[in-house]
Amino acid sequence: MENGLLITNTQGQYIFDFPETALRFGLFDKTEFRLSAPNYFHSLSTEAAATSGFGDITIGVKQQLGPTSRNFNLSFILFLSLPSGANAVSSHGYDPGLQLPWSHQLSKNWTAGGQVAFYWPSQEGKHNFTGEATFLLDRQLTKPWDAFVEYAGDFPQNGGSRQLLHFGTTYKLAPRHQIDFHVAAGLSKAAPEMFVGLGYSFLLRVAK
Repeated sequence: MENGLLITNTQGQYIFDFPETALRFGLFDKTEFRLSAPNYFHSLSTEAAATSGFGDITIGVKQQLGPTSRNFNLSFILFLSLPSGANAVSSHGYDPGLQLPWSHQLSKNWTAGGQVAFYWPSQEGKHNFTGEATFLLDRQLTKPWDAFVEYAGDFPQNGGSRQLLHFGTTYKLAPRHQIDFHVAAGLSKAAPEMFVGLGYSFLLRVAK
């Protein structure tokens, strides 16, 4: 179970969202069912255009394809967002997506990773095809403590690209409990100017 909160600044509009709850249930050794509960989005702006409410629910499945003999991991994630949210927040469409995350162990303490993804979010009643590419470097500082830097770019068919530079750190409080902190700065005009977030995840049960 993963949980968190995020504050985003987009052109002076501040949005707070939580609890960012994601449930991941292992069906088989390398297959999991994923459920993202609706986030509550609360605008911190007093302008008339400000909106608040619950977002859409998302269901999906992840299949791990690796690791290979050279410590290369590859997975694919298929998901579908359902129009269950508040009128002012929901996309009002059934929005599919495909993610292809990968990672490669470079050394004992360094890992490279990223993903290629394809999304079809609903905008004004039509799907706006969006491609995404990310790349990150993760450094294990101590056994329970990691830090990473990541580039992420979304490139929609209609509208400007949203590119970010993302920094974060994770710390394992215990084998089944982890906290994280992350912050990002926008690199393109259409991207949020910044966001900052906190997270907490825990493992409910270990498969035998």
